Amino acid sequence: MSATFDLNTRPDYDHVIQDIADYVLHYQIESIEALTTARHCLMDTLGCGILALRFPECTKLLGPIVEGTIVPHGARVPGTSFQLDPVKAAWDIGAIIRWLDYNDTWLAAEWGHPSDNLGGILAVADHLSQVQVSRGKVPIPMKQVLEAMIMAHEIQGVIALENSFNRVGLDHVFLVKLASTAVIAKLRGLDRERTMAALSQAIVDGQSLRTYRHAPNAGSRKSWAAGDATSRAVRLVDIAARGEMGIPSALTAPQWGFYDVLFSHTNKDLATKAPADRQFKFQRPYGSYVMENVLFKISFPAEFHSQTACEAAVILHPWVKDKLDQIDKIILTTHDSAIRIISKVGPLANPADRDHCLQYMVAVPLITGNLTADDYEDDYHAAHPLIDVLRDKMIVVEDPRYSAEYYDPAYRSIANAIQIFFKDGTSTAKVEVEYPLGHRRRRLDGIPVLIEKFKTNLATRFVPSRVEQIVNLTNDPVQLEAMPVHEFMDLLVI
Repeated sequence: MSATFDLNTRPDYDHVIQDIADYVLHYQIESIEALTTARHCLMDTLGCGILALRFPECTKLLGPIVEGTIVPHGARVPGTSFQLDPVKAAWDIGAIIRWLDYNDTWLAAEWGHPSDNLGGILAVADHLSQVQVSRGKVPIPMKQVLEAMIMAHEIQGVIALENSFNRVGLDHVFLVKLASTAVIAKLRGLDRERTMAALSQAIVDGQSLRTYRHAPNAGSRKSWAAGDATSRAVRLVDIAARGEMGIPSALTAPQWGFYDVLFSHTNKDLATKAPADRQFKFQRPYGSYVMENVLFKISFPAEFHSQTACEAAVILHPWVKDKLDQIDKIILTTHDSAIRIISKVGPLANPADRDHCLQYMVAVPLITGNLTADDYEDDYHAAHPLIDVLRDKMIVVEDPRYSAEYYDPAYRSIANAIQIFFKDGTSTAKVEVEYPLGHRRRRLDGIPVLIEKFKTNLATRFVPSRVEQIVNLTNDPVQLEAMPVHEFMDLLVI
């Protein structure tokens, strides 16, 4: 009898859940670098979303579930006239942000795009700010959005440093759901108990498989999966805010918890390890490290492990553009993560398949000298049969140093190199690029280009005067941080 009673004793919340709740409720953002980077991240993320509105495959998924619905004090979706409940608005914002694979990136044991969390953050903050004003209260300032971004980046990125979800078949958007849940709970004003309840609900929720990111099933779900995750966070926080109980040992419960069900059994090697070895490991405490070191996709709308390869291909373009028919082989030297995620041979079924193919993303700039979002579309691919000809000539090899320095905190490189050999026995130099333009080591060179990217993307949707107004505002930290969220969103709708 006592054994049965002991098994049914409700435990304390798992320490991972407690640590996340304590971080969002008590940590003070003091890093000027983190706030500055968050502001640049806000620019870049919104710009990527605005650009995605050019693509019908994206826009067909947006808007209210019931056509014509306008929600009082509803959250807005940038670049549109939609006014939605925060759950659907988070889905839509998250989907446009991620659609073109052009927003920021974090690379470690797990990969991901921490700015995906902005979908839930912005939707909830916009709605709350409007509600506050309607009640005669102080609106939500944009500084709270920036601070929530820093914290969401930190939660997603710190867990990703040492824990590989892809190796057990799970998609990284689990971390988006978890991080969004934490910071949205803070925006909603939940206390520690309610915040932990929401986090536990996110952990026991159904988690996405990586099936849709890999051959032969790669497809457009990878473009809206993070929007779905941040949207789900908004819903789970609302459920917790209404008093729904939590699941304290969501991670550690024997047989039924996340660790035993989802973090081990899909991998036979992990399944043989002791329970403690299947739990999350942490390299550092939560602070503002991830935002300070986040990677921006400045040069190309391409999966981040290929960014330096694309840059090397652009460098090689003038040397090979008139000799493409004379190429015998192309050696792509890369790191193990790139091989595992984006090295593909054979037919590519759709744009989402192409923008996760290293060989495709190298072939296009070798031929044209650039790589744009339009270059993945079916019509473009059909018009350039030479792309597949060059893909067939590519040999992908791993450099152990590249792989080691990819994981090493002292480097965090994302290195690639290309060398081209011709049929007459000659070859180009081996062009090596170890750090992309969006890396912290190249941040000073990258930010001016990032701002130009932001202007260009805004110009696809707004008139020049509005573009100038938005850019000037986001470049002014004092004005931006003080501005009410709903007034900022007013500038982004049509």
